[in-house]
Amino acid sequence: MINRRKTRKIMVGGVAVGGDAPITVQSMTNTPTADIKATIAQIRRQEAVGCDITRCSCPDEESALALKEITRSVKIPVVADIHFDYRLGILAAENGAACLRINPGNIGGSERVREVVKAAKANNCSIRIGVNGGSLDKKLLEKYGEPCADALVESALEQAKMLEDNDFREFKISVKSSDTPMMIDAYRKLSAACDYPLHLGVTEAGGLRAGTVKSALGIGSLLMQGIGDTLRVSLTADVEEEVKAGYEILKALDIRHRGVRIISCPTCARRGYDVQKTVEELEKRLSHISQNLTLAVMGCVVNGPGEAAHADFGVCGGKGDENMIFIGGRPAYKVKNEQIIDELVKLVENKIA
Repeated sequence: MINRRKTRKIMVGGVAVGGDAPITVQSMTNTPTADIKATIAQIRRQEAVGCDITRCSCPDEESALALKEITRSVKIPVVADIHFDYRLGILAAENGAACLRINPGNIGGSERVREVVKAAKANNCSIRIGVNGGSLDKKLLEKYGEPCADALVESALEQAKMLEDNDFREFKISVKSSDTPMMIDAYRKLSAACDYPLHLGVTEAGGLRAGTVKSALGIGSLLMQGIGDTLRVSLTADVEEEVKAGYEILKALDIRHRGVRIISCPTCARRGYDVQKTVEELEKRLSHISQNLTLAVMGCVVNGPGEAAHADFGVCGGKGDENMIFIGGRPAYKVKNEQIIDELVKLVENKIA
């Protein structure tokens, strides 16, 4: 059992982060935020696959103003991604942003930080301090020679103090790097140094396959240690895939479940039917289901009955086009190869009806 680290609880709109709140899954839009219609459509696709919080870049005034209509048209809270211009942070807070992703150190002096905090307080807006290995302050690079875990943590704590000095503690912190071991080390050290909620992620992780693997290793290893309150899997892929990958990480660690979990064998010569095609089709046809169910899709009797015994439904391949369907862990009846997919889909859909 994972003993989760105790952190402060903050609110991102209506979603709690930290404390005893569930670990949330985040993503980010890649449409121009000023294109309100496209951004709303993309956020709704994120919502459909279970995204808890999303983030929109606000590089200019038009984008920050667009948040008013965007946030009124979607269900999940929106984080405004702000860099350099403190006035955009104020504008975003005034136009519906539930949270501001900023680095207090790169928006100007203490007076500008104070103005942003004032706007955040006035609009019930939390803040995420987002430290990134690719954009560390020059003085830290000179001190450490190159990006490293200690530099990430020092930067994060410096930024946190700026907010604390303004009597503001409704914030979470991330210390991301594209280097997975560095990211793990940084979060471990930051976790030991403060009790603020932590936003986990491997930044610039890469494409769908490589990025998912890097993120699963980095995020998963920290979650196993009880570190982390919210996460984003940063992929160069469709934004929905980030959310799906995030849930797969949480499901694999038995932390949070959403949708059908398919247990399937890698197949061998003993398989009684085409397991690969069956799993691919089941994933497509059951992707709309959000309820937590387990499905065992096993090719033969070696491990099939054992896995099916712990699933809601299952199938175990047999000889001569005879495959056993399991319901509630018990053998129920046999079906032909061509009936397997339709039968399992029917069982799952009837269960949740």
